Amino acid sequence: MTIADSTLSPRSVAWYRQISAAIVVRYIGLIALAVLYAMPFVWMVSISLKPFTDLNQVPPLLIPTRLAWENYPAALFQPMLYFPQFFINTIYYVGLSTLGELLSSAIVGYGFARIDFRGNNFLFALVLSTMMLPSQVTLIPEYVIFKQLNWIDTYLPLIVPAWFSVAFYVFLFRQFFMTIPTEIDDAAMIDGASHLDILFRIMIPLSVPAVITCVALSVVNRWNDFFGPLVYINTTAKQVLAVALTYFNVPNQATYENLLMAAAVVTVIPIIVLFLFLQDYFVQGVTLTGLKEG
Repeated sequence: MTIADSTLSPRSVAWYRQISAAIVVRYIGLIALAVLYAMPFVWMVSISLKPFTDLNQVPPLLIPTRLAWENYPAALFQPMLYFPQFFINTIYYVGLSTLGELLSSAIVGYGFARIDFRGNNFLFALVLSTMMLPSQVTLIPEYVIFKQLNWIDTYLPLIVPAWFSVAFYVFLFRQFFMTIPTEIDDAAMIDGASHLDILFRIMIPLSVPAVITCVALSVVNRWNDFFGPLVYINTTAKQVLAVALTYFNVPNQATYENLLMAAAVVTVIPIIVLFLFLQDYFVQGVTLTGLKEG
């Protein structure tokens, strides 16, 4: 019996041991789930470090016979498949799209949260209803419009729509802005501030968790976007990483899974690093959006 047990009643000791056992079981379950979710990434890294002779081993080897680090430069710096260019294309696409989604969604969310006008709630519900409409439904009319504008094989069909807000981010900003006291707006307006001044100089600085949440979600969605670039971009040199990974699968030719996985590991690392740095803000931003109902 421990010192803690000797100072507690039998009922308290039983309760304490029961709680301790529950905590142990919970952590064991969490560790098991963490291992389960991490296994695909571990397996991807394992394949990326295998020499070609290990790819067809039966049963498959989790630990390579030797670490083939040469797979990474071989995958990333092929003359016909030059991944640094794909990284530049992706950063350009992700950066402008994220900036557009952030600014436009913040402006629309501020309007719904702070400007009282007729039909406010109806229009907000209408905006949210667009989340139930799959993008594939509007693909053909959008493609026809962009074709008439001569935007095909450019980044404009991917970037320009991002500057017209995203329904979920509008909801996120609106809910967060409604948690900020309106007296701040009144004091700023007395000093002569406009709505844009209040938004960019007061509301957004006070809404850092919501801003970072939107940035993190937008970067992940755009970084992993496969469908949009596949449809609108035809030139190989203009493609993004998500589509460029498919170039390793050449019909009627052998697929080098180790090179494909090496490129995939390098592609996914920036997203993992981003989430590790922003996870606290991400959880806080999503949690605080539900503190006040509209």
